[in-house]
Amino acid sequence: MDISKRPGSQRREDVAARALIERNRGAIERLADQISNGAYSARKAAARAPAAAPAPSGLIVSDLGAAPRRSDAPRPYVRISPNRRVVVVDETTSRQMHHLGELRRVDGRLAFVLATRENGFFSPLDAALADRLAPLDGTALDAGRTEAGLAAELGALLGY
Repeated sequence: MDISKRPGSQRREDVAARALIERNRGAIERLADQISNGAYSARKAAARAPAAAPAPSGLIVSDLGAAPRRSDAPRPYVRISPNRRVVVVDETTSRQMHHLGELRRVDGRLAFVLATRENGFFSPLDAALADRLAPLDGTALDAGRTEAGLAAELGALLGY
């Protein structure tokens, strides 16, 4: 917003100020170089010079848009995480394929709870997988059944 007594961009005061700056450009640039220890002229010269293309020597170049490399077939396995989630994970990509359930404390013991609506899960396991794993729903971990053993049993039921 231009507040002035004269309309337009060619006000007499602006024209006079531009002319004064142009007449004294040499002295202004010498003072700028003296104050900045030559950096003013160096910056102007660098702005005029064409920019050099970046050289990839010694750098790691990553194409974030490229699709990740995948093997033809996933290699699933059952994993029980430290926060007691029981999941099926692809070994090659480390991506979760299915959330099977959790280890919860039931009557003072850890038990496998299948991921179904009846057990309070918002995103239940699909019906085909839930039917296969139903025999292990509610089984407790004790001296005879460890986390690794439970993971092996779940993997065997799923055919992994």
